[in-house]
Amino acid sequence: MLILWARHTAFYRGDTLDKKQLMAILQEVSSGSISLDEAASSLTADELHESNRVYATVDLDREKRTGFPEVIFGEGKSPDQIAGILQRLNDAGQNAFATRVDPEKAAKTMHLLDGCTYKETARILHREIQPIPAVGNGIIGILCAGTSDLPVAEEAACVAELLGNRIHRITDVGVAGVHRQLRHADALSQCQVLEVVAGMEGALPSVVAGLTDRPVIAVPTSVGYGASFGGLSALLGMLNSCATGISVVNIDNGFGAAYQAALINRLS
Repeated sequence: MLILWARHTAFYRGDTLDKKQLMAILQEVSSGSISLDEAASSLTADELHESNRVYATVDLDREKRTGFPEVIFGEGKSPDQIAGILQRLNDAGQNAFATRVDPEKAAKTMHLLDGCTYKETARILHREIQPIPAVGNGIIGILCAGTSDLPVAEEAACVAELLGNRIHRITDVGVAGVHRQLRHADALSQCQVLEVVAGMEGALPSVVAGLTDRPVIAVPTSVGYGASFGGLSALLGMLNSCATGISVVNIDNGFGAAYQAALINRLS
């Protein structure tokens, strides 16, 4: 049983089960030293259960493969499920966070699991068990067209920070006043990559891309009047930009933009 406990501990650290470990489990089953149920439990240590069903299979090896741990999408998950996944990632020696967590759900999750921190504007709940390592080589600039776009911009900013990057926020610099971007020209040139968050007609990324030689990740938001169609106008405007060096993520996807920027920022 001590061997079985040690094997479980290896799983929680995120170690991969190799052929030698698998053979050892099979030999223990063959010899009768462990039961089939115990062997199955050892092989599925990343699964989380409630009401006799699996509600999550936590990817404990993702940090090894990609450099970043698994991130929880909080929308649609219960506080118990979010707390369980956060705890499992922490048990594996990894920091953990969840996106799209509303305030009520965050409060319930924090009651279940001590040590969590909640960023209300960004709707991010996170729990660190060790200092966040700095993996970015430069600064990620995050430009927000208007105050109404702040929830998406803050999601992008917080995710970038939790992934180990330095960031520089520039807020309320929409195209209604082009001078507002020009005053930040020096700051833009000091960033490695830029995330540009905008709703309405979505023109800001095109303007920014024309002012800098940095890669621009355009983030359309659902902010706007009726004909903005919940962000579709901004999305199409960004996809059809004539400016070079722009990539576009989905509507309101601050997380996706931050992850992409983090990948660019860790390149030498």
